[in-house]
Amino acid sequence: MALFAVLWSVVSLINSLLGGWRALSRRFGKRTEPRGEIRRAGPFLMGVYTRFWTDYSGLIRVAVAEDALYLSVLLPLRIGHPPLSIPWHEIQISTTRRFWQRFVVLTLGSEERIPLRISERIASRLGILEKLHVEAHLR
Repeated sequence: MALFAVLWSVVSLINSLLGGWRALSRRFGKRTEPRGEIRRAGPFLMGVYTRFWTDYSGLIRVAVAEDALYLSVLLPLRIGHPPLSIPWHEIQISTTRRFWQRFVVLTLGSEERIPLRISERIASRLGILEKLHVEAHLR
């Protein structure tokens, strides 16, 4: 049992390094609670990927708030994955395709530039497309 726990921890830490979560946590470790209207999805989202297409599908919670994008990983895999709070001005948006599925790519952190790919359907349901469109016009 102890070996399983150690192996589980090592895999979680490797995923946080490969996927870019660790790099993001240095600047964007969650310090505040979401403000304003909040839309949530997860943890059972379909198609959530980070850098190198590291798969977080079914493991991540996403909250869209007035001040930031909030991300957290389910507790069993949280080792190396502290909750994140990324201000909207630190996020860029684009789209991409992988096979037959369309994704919205949220490039997180102006320095880190870690892609968070989520299905277009989930991005629309969370209001991410509208939120970033409005923010772009305010700049």
